[in-house]
Order: sequence, then C-alpha cells, then structure tokens
Amino acid sequence: MRNLHLVAALAASMTIGGCAYAADSKADAPLSEAAQKALAGYEPVGTANCIPLSQVRSSRIIDPTAIIYEITSNRLYVNQPAGGRCTGLRKDRALVTRITTGNLCNLDLVTVIDPPSPIQYGACPLGTFTEYRKKQ
Repeated sequence: MRNLHLVAALAASMTIGGCAYAADSKADAPLSEAAQKALAGYEPVGTANCIPLSQVRSSRIIDPTAIIYEITSNRLYVNQPAGGRCTGLRKDRALVTRITTGNLCNLDLVTVIDPPSPIQYGACPLGTFTEYRKKQ
C-alpha cells in the first residue's frame, strides 16, 4: 500500500511540475511541415545517439516535434524528442541542458524555459539525432 501512495505522489508531482513530455505520440513520427521547411536544401545522411556539445554552434526549437542543432552552416542535427513530441517546446522558449559527459545524447533531458522569466515548462527526453548535410 505504501508503494501505491509513493507512485501516486510521484505522478501528482510530475503533473504539477509541468512535465512537458507527451508519451502517447509515436517516436517515429514524420517531421512536421515546419521542420521540413527549416530543412529545405538539406538531406539526411545518418543518425547518432550522441553529438558533442562542444561542436554545437546553436540550437533552435522548430515546434513540439523538432529541435535543430547547428554544427556548421552545412551540417545540422535534428532531434525529435522521445515519443515524437514535447508539448512544452515552442519557438519563443529556450532549452537548458545539463550534461556531465560533454555529449548530448538520446534520453538526456532538456528543460524548457521562458527566457525573460524563471518559468519552467517541464523537461523533454531527447530522441535519436538525425544528421543533415547541405545538398550539393
């Protein structure tokens, strides 16, 4: 009985804490129209479980289904959050990433925040990274 209360309390704290992860969506969902538009002129060349954070020049939230990490102007990585979407992701928000290995990996959590205020909108577990290169 005690474990049941602990599980209920944990579930309630995740709801109150604003967990931004939408577990009911598919991990292999196709890229959204907005993400496809942002990737115009690029083609997928492979996947990776991790990318070195030291090589990331910038990151950009496209919508709840895609984050673009720019390595160079010719090379990008797209991450679709685990489960296919993260409801807290919006263009006007930012990501806070805490890592200990120097790499950003699938299933790492990124916290979604509102930059001008201390408001947090939960955390999203990352999915696999898809590498894109500029078309020749």
